[in-house]
Amino acid sequence: MAGKPHSPRNQVLLGGISRYSRSAMYRKRFLYKRKKVAAKADNPAEPLYRVKPIKGEDNGKTRDVLLKKSPRYYPTEDVKRRISSRKHPKPGKVRSSITPGTVLIILAGRHMGKRVVFLKQLASGLLLVTGPFCVNGFPLRRVCQSYVIATSTRLDISTLNIPEGVSDTYFTRSSSQKDKGGDLFADSKKSYLVSDERKEDQKSVDTQLLTLIKNVPSMRQYLSGRFSLKHGQYPHKMKF
Repeated sequence: MAGKPHSPRNQVLLGGISRYSRSAMYRKRFLYKRKKVAAKADNPAEPLYRVKPIKGEDNGKTRDVLLKKSPRYYPTEDVKRRISSRKHPKPGKVRSSITPGTVLIILAGRHMGKRVVFLKQLASGLLLVTGPFCVNGFPLRRVCQSYVIATSTRLDISTLNIPEGVSDTYFTRSSSQKDKGGDLFADSKKSYLVSDERKEDQKSVDTQLLTLIKNVPSMRQYLSGRFSLKHGQYPHKMKF
């Protein structure tokens, strides 16, 4: 006589959840002892040669020719050669929150925390900003937009006249101003000297900005103060 059917090992509990997990049932059924033999696929090997008929008498009539010829040139050294690229990087677009006259907060560098005024975007995509210098000591400089925070404070600089020569090449130093090294024990360090042209351009921009700053109450004090965070303050929760 046939015995009673036994209950399944893995019962379904309330909520449709099994009593044992998949790995537990794998161990209970001893499935790890069963060897799985995979059937090997009969993949015929690809031929390396092809038979080429040869015309003419006393030539053997056929030749075995390689299907894939080996290269004639082998490099003597395994050095990767740099391939010239045809891509020309374009300057990135300025964020919509950054418009001419917007007050920005510097996030890195020796002037970190200072508030500056955005003047325009240069051809390289960098931002031309200034403190002005007579207010907080920040001269005409180029800044990447990823290192600034745009505030809601803006100045109307539509009447501001920026010198024509202020461009990316305007900020590059000449070879004579760079320290080329030399004797390690000699005092060959030369301090950077600002040219008279840059001093005049800075003075002209500062005088124009000061007249605009005076028209806005408490703007000079706002630009001269540094931005800093206190305990419990988070930039992503603040409105600038």
